[in-house]
Amino acid sequence: MDQESLFGQPSGGFAQSADTAVGASLPGQNLFHTHAGSPLAARMRPRSLEEVLGQEHLLGPGKPLRRLVEGSGEASVILYGPPGTGKTTIASLIAASMGQQFVGLSALDSGVKQVREVIEHARKALIAGQRTVLFIDEVHRFSKTQQDALLAAVENRTVLLVAATTENPSFSVVAPLLSRSLLLQLQPLEDADLWRLVARAVEDERGLAGRISIDEAAVETLVQLAGGDARRTLTYLEAAAEAVADGQRLTVDTVRDNVNRAVVRYDRDGDQHYDVVSAFIKSIRGSDVDAALHYLARMVEAGEDPRFIARRLIVHASEDIGMADPTALTTAVAAAQAAQLIGMPEARIPLAQATIHLATAPKSNSVIEAISAAQSDVAQGKIGHVPPHLRDGHYSGAKQLGNAVGYRYPHDDPRGVVAQQYLPDQLQGVEYYKPTGHGAEKRVADYLGRLRALIRGR
Repeated sequence: MDQESLFGQPSGGFAQSADTAVGASLPGQNLFHTHAGSPLAARMRPRSLEEVLGQEHLLGPGKPLRRLVEGSGEASVILYGPPGTGKTTIASLIAASMGQQFVGLSALDSGVKQVREVIEHARKALIAGQRTVLFIDEVHRFSKTQQDALLAAVENRTVLLVAATTENPSFSVVAPLLSRSLLLQLQPLEDADLWRLVARAVEDERGLAGRISIDEAAVETLVQLAGGDARRTLTYLEAAAEAVADGQRLTVDTVRDNVNRAVVRYDRDGDQHYDVVSAFIKSIRGSDVDAALHYLARMVEAGEDPRFIARRLIVHASEDIGMADPTALTTAVAAAQAAQLIGMPEARIPLAQATIHLATAPKSNSVIEAISAAQSDVAQGKIGHVPPHLRDGHYSGAKQLGNAVGYRYPHDDPRGVVAQQYLPDQLQGVEYYKPTGHGAEKRVADYLGRLRALIRGR
């Protein structure tokens, strides 16, 4: 990549990777080339802060991001949020307000060499009194080495960094770069914002220029399908509008005929993956069967590996239900085996059955509490020696060592239980398992005290 391609106009790759349905045309730099044949989402990019929809929590008066957009801010920022929420728009508005140098890099086609070239050029420009705004799209795709190459330039303010990412920066951006930047989280657009966006796109000369009208039910459907994503809203609107003749109305039926389903925002390797499965498990734990089925459906629709879902159900069956309903684990394992045998799409049915069983089952975390407490003691060195009568006696010379001598066989007693020491001396009297009174575990709780008293000779 030569100097000319780094400075002035961004590469074609960057221009194509713009991350929002809105943006700005910058003086003399043509960052976002549009023409009559450009997608509606590209043509409708805002040209000023007043046209930006949503993100009031970041763009309100006096907020750091607004100061940057208005040209008075100094801090580098990392913009974190889902697609179509305005990250690239805000970056372009910052560059426009600075009125100086804007350099765009995409993590998909830039290496350490390009980063260092940008910084060196920015250092020379700073000496001449020009500030460089460096926009990095998809910064989570930068390697650690690439991110480290930015540190000194960001700290010394050689460049004003504006980085955009759809992934949680806590996991994808190195800590030193995070500490040198403001982390600003953008939210999905509200329904009201998307309604205004559709109305603007229908009437604006850059959009559909009033050649059609649109029913409220059609707007409602577009907004519902878009899921808070401005770019997706405009893409769906454009697809539906192409089927409507000039002067006609765009109806909900036309939308449904041309946009057949919502695209689920769900990156199997990213933040949404963890957020949705977390909500899935927490809904089961909270016994909200309807919420659990909703999150299951989102994972299924997004193409999540059914084996991953099944593994989470198996863990949950023991962790959060356990002895309150021992059959929950059986159901979860059976669902996992069924998913392995039959595959998708049919595997969604046993997975749903297991989800319903687990969500409606009585809950107890006594199993995980018990094993965690036992492990904690072991980790702290509370181990002790295995009592001699419990040691292995199946080898020559064992009895001479006292191993297995005096062991009492429980089945010799009519009750099937005998008084006998099982724990090491150091742990005598410890009680790890503490059953609740929920579901089937109540029966265990009712007799466990008597069982322990008999075993321990109390």
